[in-house]
Amino acid sequence: MILCLDAGNSRLKCGLHDGQGWLMQGTLVYDQAEAFDDLAAALPEKPDRIVACNVAGDLAMQRIDALARVLLVPLTWFSSSAAACGVRNGYEQPEQLGADRWAALIGARALDPGPAIVVMAGTATTIDALDGEGNFRGGLILPGLKLMHDALARNTARLPEASGRYQLFPTNTDDAIASGAIHATLGAIERLRHALLPLDSEPLCLLSGGAAGQLAPHIPFPFRPVDNLVLEGLARQARET
Repeated sequence: MILCLDAGNSRLKCGLHDGQGWLMQGTLVYDQAEAFDDLAAALPEKPDRIVACNVAGDLAMQRIDALARVLLVPLTWFSSSAAACGVRNGYEQPEQLGADRWAALIGARALDPGPAIVVMAGTATTIDALDGEGNFRGGLILPGLKLMHDALARNTARLPEASGRYQLFPTNTDDAIASGAIHATLGAIERLRHALLPLDSEPLCLLSGGAAGQLAPHIPFPFRPVDNLVLEGLARQARET
């Protein structure tokens, strides 16, 4: 029984895996210490261990350490490596690849063995290319949709904090900002997908993260939404170690 924890920039995602499937998944907020206590009490079964991926800094690490002490189970911190679970890391320095990106690539390979464009749409958006042989070819990091909105509102004199909707041809400023962020992200996804096409025909786009729902209606090629792709990768790695 494995408790998988994905400490992202904004939230912590958790899932209890029994080796065959998920018994539960949920989301916590870092600055609510009682939520971690509630998680320990709410688990349907006590885990044998915790596997955690952290890109959120010290507070998240402290909360996870405390949770492991409450549950009296060993804690393993997941990190990037040169290869794992049929995926080979093409980063110049493999250990510098974000642990969440590496877990998502492993999760993508576990869910679909073919070529893939792996999109994690959160506070930042990452777009990674995985070929049919399991080689991570490289990827992109962009501001997330909200960060794009916030940057325009903060760094320009006359643009608002936009609450607009996506339009192909926006005719007001709020819609222009919202649509611009989505167009920019979709353009990056399509360009990386196009770059992978000469290597592998029809890579599947795997789409995860809190902003995935804003992108999904506008993706014009095959894609698969995955609620918690990082958790899928953590569970796969944990089952093989």
